[in-house]
Amino acid sequence: MSAADDSGASRDELRRAADTMRAVRERCVWSQRITHEDLVPYLVEESAELIDAVEVGSRADLREELGDLLWQVLFHAAVAAEDPDDPFTIDDVAAGLADKMVRRHPHVFGDAVATTPDEVLVHWNAAKAAEKHSRRSVLDGVSPHMPSLALAQKLLGKAAQVGVTRPAAALPLPVPAAPAPPLTARHHGGAETPDVDPRLGAETASRGEAEDELGDALLALVAAARERGWDAERALRGAIRRLEGDVRAAEAPAPPGDLEQ
Repeated sequence: MSAADDSGASRDELRRAADTMRAVRERCVWSQRITHEDLVPYLVEESAELIDAVEVGSRADLREELGDLLWQVLFHAAVAAEDPDDPFTIDDVAAGLADKMVRRHPHVFGDAVATTPDEVLVHWNAAKAAEKHSRRSVLDGVSPHMPSLALAQKLLGKAAQVGVTRPAAALPLPVPAAPAPPLTARHHGGAETPDVDPRLGAETASRGEAEDELGDALLALVAAARERGWDAERALRGAIRRLEGDVRAAEAPAPPGDLEQ
């Protein structure tokens, strides 16, 4: 199959996916009632599963999760097409995306020149600034719904654009003189609340003050990661997965014949 034939086949499959979504929206009594707001939890879940597929999954996992995320895009577009005041379709979404990417890549689709990644970013940022001319702050457009560490890293970069910085923590962070006791969970009226090591702050500090200190330390750690070009969110997810692996290993029954004598 030639490149042209393959492109046409890809368009046909994308159209089939869009047509499938439209049929589901029209004929499925559950899908008919779904709103944009109803879909948000599914979008978050599918995005997380795609991240897992990228980081630890197989190629088959990645292909499947990309499809699941595409379904969410198609679903939102199908809902949007029925809006009585401002409808738009998946074709409108695709057209807007293609137009935007052409504008932001003048070195690909125009006469501009970019021979380094930094020069590409110059063109990208210039085109984006022209598109978002109504924004008055570097923080405009940054979603507060991003994961906390990812948001911190994003905001550190935005803040640097206007000369606002945070000191980066030395790595590794210093450890307490004595080992901290393990965090446990106490039950209060059936709810679990984590213990807080009082050494996080002064002995008389309130829990809120201690958490403020912890927040400042985490922000400094993110600043250190940013200076080194590391992805703090990915690092944390990796550490969580390693912890999960250790817990599962500890919970696994000992293999037969491995009992202590």
